[in-house]
This record gives sequence, C-alpha cells and structure tokens, in this order.
Amino acid sequence: MKPKEEAELPGAWSAYGRLLQHLRRQAGLNQQELGDAIGYSLEQVASVEQGRRPAKAAFTTAADRVLGARGVLEVLQDEVDRAKLPQFFRNFALIEAEVASRFSYDPLLVPGLLQTEAYARAVFAGHCPPLSEEIVDQHTEARLSRQKLLTRVPLAELSFIVSEEALRDPVGDAETMRGQWQHLLETGMLRNIEVQVMPARRGFHPGKNGPFVVVESKEHQHLGYFESQGVGCVVQGAAEVSAFALRYGKLRSQALNVEESARLIERMAGET
Repeated sequence: MKPKEEAELPGAWSAYGRLLQHLRRQAGLNQQELGDAIGYSLEQVASVEQGRRPAKAAFTTAADRVLGARGVLEVLQDEVDRAKLPQFFRNFALIEAEVASRFSYDPLLVPGLLQTEAYARAVFAGHCPPLSEEIVDQHTEARLSRQKLLTRVPLAELSFIVSEEALRDPVGDAETMRGQWQHLLETGMLRNIEVQVMPARRGFHPGKNGPFVVVESKEHQHLGYFESQGVGCVVQGAAEVSAFALRYGKLRSQALNVEESARLIERMAGET
C-alpha cells in the first residue's frame, strides 16, 4: 500500500493534465509529437496528462509555446507547484503567497523560504518514514517555488529570526552548509528582507516554545501559523495572534541585529 502522500494525487495536477490534453488535440498533435517538440518523452507527457506527475515549470513554458496557449498553462503552474507541498502545509501556502508581511522564528532549521536546493533536499531525504525519490523531488521543487515570495512585486516585508543552533547544525555535507550560509548572506541583502540570528546560550526567551509565523494579508488581517511533526495549524483568534506578535517583538529585540547576524554567519562560513 502506498503512503498517503503518494496515494492521493492532487486535483490541480488532473485539471492541468486535462487542459494540456485539450490544447494538444486542438493543435493536432499526439503525445509523442508534443514530447518531441518540447524535449520530453512520450511517457512523461502521458503521465502529466493523466495527472500522475506534476508538470515542471520548464515543461509548462515549452508546452505553452508549442501549443500557442498564450500563457494559459503558465497561469496554472503555481497551483501545480503548490500541490507538490506536504498536504498539511498547502492551506497556509495559499495564505503565504499573498501576504503583505511575514515574520518567522525558526529554532531548528533554516526556514524553508531561505533554504538552498541542496539543503532542502537533505531535509526531505531525512524524512521519517522515508519518502520516495520522486516525492523528495516534488517537495524540493515546491519549496523552491515558494521562494518567489522573496522577490514578488509588490514586495512583501519579510523578517526571519533563526537560532544559531539551527545554523550550526549540519544538514547535508559541508559543501551544502557553506552554500546555505552564503545564500543567507546574499538573501539578507535584499531591501525587503531582514535576517537575524538568535545567539546560542541566550537563556530563556519566548521562542523556546517552538517555531511560529505571523503574517499580515493584503487586507491587513493578521494570522499566525505553527507546525510540528507534520501537523500545521493556522491561528486566527485575535488574542492568540496578538500573543504571537508580542513574542516576535521580544525575539527581535533579543536577537543579534542584522549587521551582527551577517558577521556571525560570515564567521561560520570561514570556520569550514
């Protein structure tokens, strides 16, 4: 019996596949001819049309061009990518994609929005119970797709506080960690992004209760989110969200500032 993540195929993939099939037939092409035109095999085209495999962005761009779809397939790509995410996270991913601001505290890992491909792949490869290589690929692609938020227009205001322990804890090999530290330094230079480090041995602080996120929607609604052990929860109650925001404010004041944080990450990179 297949694991739940593999057994339940998302509706977005089926809808994309039906549309692709319709456009292909309108263009007078069979699956082999479409595959030859866009550089994919017959089996890959058939799998996408049947909703068994999600289209990658390169597939969509090529198919849209060859079929003269005028961006119709590209409009669906975000939904296809979002459906690659773990099921428990998909509802929050919809909210996250449209936020005006997003503030997060991460004590265990580099936050997903700031992960390199190698780091993200190492995280998913360590999942228990183990995920298939195909699911690891899909989750990694979806995590990288989420990172469009970093440079989306209009820009979102983004703040990340990451514990020093999370930055020092090796995920993947030494090369993966060097690449991750360098990526944090580069991302932290974007004008809408602040990266702060909560130093080790700081003592008790409001983040000791675990990771959390506070977001503000385009309509200025404030929401919270937290997750643990593959279970995610969106927090909507005004009192609870207010408590999240208060804790985040305290964490921001207790963490190293942006410049001090960058210097610490530079020292980590220099130690390897």
